Amino acid sequence: MTADAFLLYGTRAVEAEPVRLRAGALTADFVNGNLRTIRHGDTEVLRAIAYIVRDRDWGTYEPTLTDLVIDQGDDAFSVSYSAGCFGPEGSRLDFHATIKGADGRLVFDVSARPDNDFETNRCGFCILHPIVGLAGSPVTLAHTDGSVVATRLPELIDPWQPFKDLRAITHQVRPGVTAECRMQGDTFEMEDQRNWSDASYKTYVRPLALPWPHVLPAGETFRQTVSLRVAGRGKVPAAVASAEPIRVRLGQAGPVLPNVGVIIYPDQVEAALGKLPMLSELGPQQLIFHYDPTRGHGLAALRSYARLAAAYPVRTTLECVIAGDGDLDAELSGVADRVRQAGLKLSAIAVSPSIDRQSTPPGSAWPQCPPLQDVYSAARRAFPDIRLGGGMFSYFTELNRKRVPAGQLDFVTHCTCPIVHAADDLSVMQSLEALPFITASVRTIFGTIPYRIGPSTIAMRQNPYGGATKANPDNQRIAMADRDPRHAGLFGAAWTIGYAARVAPAGLEMLTLCSFTGQFGVLASSGEPVEEGATRLIFHAVKGLCDLAGHAHVAATTTDETRVLALAGRSQTGKIIVWLANLTPDDFPVDLSGLGSDQGPLKIWDGRTSRQIQRNASDRDRLVMTPYAIVRIG
Repeated sequence: MTADAFLLYGTRAVEAEPVRLRAGALTADFVNGNLRTIRHGDTEVLRAIAYIVRDRDWGTYEPTLTDLVIDQGDDAFSVSYSAGCFGPEGSRLDFHATIKGADGRLVFDVSARPDNDFETNRCGFCILHPIVGLAGSPVTLAHTDGSVVATRLPELIDPWQPFKDLRAITHQVRPGVTAECRMQGDTFEMEDQRNWSDASYKTYVRPLALPWPHVLPAGETFRQTVSLRVAGRGKVPAAVASAEPIRVRLGQAGPVLPNVGVIIYPDQVEAALGKLPMLSELGPQQLIFHYDPTRGHGLAALRSYARLAAAYPVRTTLECVIAGDGDLDAELSGVADRVRQAGLKLSAIAVSPSIDRQSTPPGSAWPQCPPLQDVYSAARRAFPDIRLGGGMFSYFTELNRKRVPAGQLDFVTHCTCPIVHAADDLSVMQSLEALPFITASVRTIFGTIPYRIGPSTIAMRQNPYGGATKANPDNQRIAMADRDPRHAGLFGAAWTIGYAARVAPAGLEMLTLCSFTGQFGVLASSGEPVEEGATRLIFHAVKGLCDLAGHAHVAATTTDETRVLALAGRSQTGKIIVWLANLTPDDFPVDLSGLGSDQGPLKIWDGRTSRQIQRNASDRDRLVMTPYAIVRIG
């Protein structure tokens, strides 16, 4: 029985199936006018070649394709189409594209012409190189001035553009085989998209040092071409049989798995108080109270937090935004006075100037902001008896570019969001690949200081890169949207388990991946196929993480971590609990024999039902994971 799309994705809308294009050993998926998953044999050469048009807030236009023609030959292919983007005040940009593949070569050509002046932050090609297997590897760069340089892709995440003024990039696909990606029609540069938890290095146009937004003049034609050439005599490996089961293996015990937090906003307190038994069942070890006086939060918000903290007595952190435009001691002592007046007992406070929630892109002037040393000193004087945290309430990007003075802090913190640049299902799940690079970079920058991540959700709670997040009233897959339907589906539960699995080796102090109610919450809202206030599927994933808190992390791997991820923890009594998450819309057989003979009970959530599976000796090591299923073993 096929799972209902709504249960999988939180929406009835299903993405269009990609069209597989093939030219000998070279393959690519054609999706919505662009190319994804470009492979030579079984090796991913490029993650994407996409022609992108962005608005003034870095939102991405979704052009409508017309006159689409796809010609797949025996050993070559060609694609052509026309498309258009509608901008503000009746502006329109039309473009025509052709894509050809043959003899180990692929050419993607676009000519764009605006009917009238068209404002954009970016209009042109983005080329994505994968990170797994390529991070830190050698590349050869051809620059616009004709120079050629041998260098390496960054291993740790580069806060700025590692390479500028690019004309071509060449890397090794496998021994004896290279791939050259050549860009023409403008000046390209590369940014390390792992900053935003994208699983790619992105080469794009135009340079960020140039002004944006900029205007494409009416009637002018803008042409760009990207060509990929795979060359060499290396043997193409034989394809791996897709029916072979994915095997799970356990390794050595490592750091303690983190406490799990839940973010609470002032308008969510009453709903939380009305669902206290469910909050207790979820079992978060900490409540994070968001407090932003620049948005009108005051004594009433703190009093409501005090009521919830008394009703669910766990550790608490105040996520405190300050204006930072006056006397810091007066502002922060005022916060402390209101906390005492409200009767709110805090375990910790994390402080950030409001201005630091906005990004400062390359080439831009840093906005006026009080020195963080002064901010943290004032916070320590105002709150001398509790732990003090700092970092960024936005994303790792901002922390990487503005590295806080951690010597004054008891912990550092940041968030991530997987839909900053793209919101399709594949990109969101692939973002999990970037998380180990983020945690490794934080550990390199800040050492062993206690480290927290979150709240990190699929949807964007704030937009550091524009005026606002994107509204999503129709529950679509939209980049930079303030709500995302997949959070309420099994997709969101699988992403949550996958997220925890990817960051587990970092030894986090706390991980926050949801609120309790609202669009980021674990309880259903109106319009969902379950009763309002009932549990979403993500509830079971977060509860599983809460149950694992304090367990020793046991290294758990699978033979294909692009499809299935594993998370394991060992209790003080020696009991091992394993969680699995299918990151794909496909069924996969899984071999559990590597978990040993004493596996314990198995429970699966698969979009149709949650059920305990009774296993006998003959089939106890076999399992078929349906799309986005999550499984608990033990």
